[in-house]
Amino acid sequence: MYVVQFTIRIHIAIEVTNMKIFSLSSAGLMFASVFTVGAASLAANTVAAVPNWVATWSASPQAVWAADFLFPVNAPRVLNDQTIRQVVRVSLGGPRMRIVLSNAYGLRPITLGKATAALPARDGAVAAGSLRTLTFGGRETATLLPGAALLSDPLAWSIPDLGQVTISVYLPQATPVGTFHWDGRQTGWILPGDQTRVAQLKSGPGAVQTTTTRLLLAGIQVETAAPARAVAVLGDSITDGAAASLDKNTRWPDFLAARLAPYGVAVVNAGISGGRLLSDGMGANALARLDRDVLAQPGVQSVIVLLGINDIAWPGTAFAPTGRQPTLAALTAGYRQLIAQAHSRGIRVIGATLTPFAGALPNTPLDNYYRFDKDALRGQVNAWIRHSGAFDAVIDFDALVRDPAHPKRMAARFDSGDRLHPGDAGNRAMAEAVDLHALLPHLNTPAETLPVAARER
Repeated sequence: MYVVQFTIRIHIAIEVTNMKIFSLSSAGLMFASVFTVGAASLAANTVAAVPNWVATWSASPQAVWAADFLFPVNAPRVLNDQTIRQVVRVSLGGPRMRIVLSNAYGLRPITLGKATAALPARDGAVAAGSLRTLTFGGRETATLLPGAALLSDPLAWSIPDLGQVTISVYLPQATPVGTFHWDGRQTGWILPGDQTRVAQLKSGPGAVQTTTTRLLLAGIQVETAAPARAVAVLGDSITDGAAASLDKNTRWPDFLAARLAPYGVAVVNAGISGGRLLSDGMGANALARLDRDVLAQPGVQSVIVLLGINDIAWPGTAFAPTGRQPTLAALTAGYRQLIAQAHSRGIRVIGATLTPFAGALPNTPLDNYYRFDKDALRGQVNAWIRHSGAFDAVIDFDALVRDPAHPKRMAARFDSGDRLHPGDAGNRAMAEAVDLHALLPHLNTPAETLPVAARER
């Protein structure tokens, strides 16, 4: 037997602040061990110090449609030397926030002159002492590139759960509007000149305009003390809140946010009015926007999918007069692909059944939205959602809101009046029907319960 002994001699030179050089040889091995442990500890501390950001609000970007589309844009086609002021209610709060601006469908760069955050007051005014300037890479001005999003620098802003913030953005140059979110369900203001730091609105040389369309502003994120979770809701006009009361935050994801805030969970609404699973319409199809609107949102761990009614009902209407109805196989393949992509990111997927719509949209150009054969396909889709086992959990909104005496029709107490979209009472019932522990297993008991007033803001 041969024994081979290796001797390792380590020589380390360390330069200290007084420029003296220390040499270590045999003692160097112990120093290296200590140094390694120290570096590992430093690395661990560095990782622990990384801020925890979570998406707390969103408005999914849409391409502005042509002037001959069935619905008006409800915003100017070009903005020039104007300020956009918008109010947002977040779901989860935190000590710092940052905003996301989007030029997803724009063809030209957008120059941002200035942006601010403030506490909202009445009729577009803000609390003067609350105004804070937002920066982008340390600068007050920025360029929003075509097809891109722009994230602001973190702003020290202690916003509570379900709190509101007003964001004002000044556009100093002629800016074609290529990207928007059509149905914001919240009044916003388009003001002449730079009014980002103005508390009370001024009419100035141009007129003050109001709009319920979201312009540029696509998201808000907040920092939390510990990593927080978020739930995304991917849907159409029912989720977007088409019949919810204006300025009241009564979409069903708003009510869900009030339920989840005490658990430290955020909710982001990824609904688009006219949204479809398989086809583009008033927005990109769900699979095309899944990554941007759901998977890439920080903190999202579960997504609720309430989509498909427009795929079924649009064909043959003024929206798509020559469109062909998708097959059950095509729809289920779309759902399975969406589920697979979400699962690949470790995100739980909850399927929601499609709500009844007999007699939908009467006395409108879309009064043929409902047909018996369309409803038959809805029934097949709902059976698949309930029984296929493809989803991690199921919310049976169909069973919840239908009229027991006429199951193809929405119950009057939940109906907004158009026989398609729930009203505020229906939205509340839908949010209350969500099993929170099926949505997010291992959900912690909330540390405290929000007062009723806070839940209904």
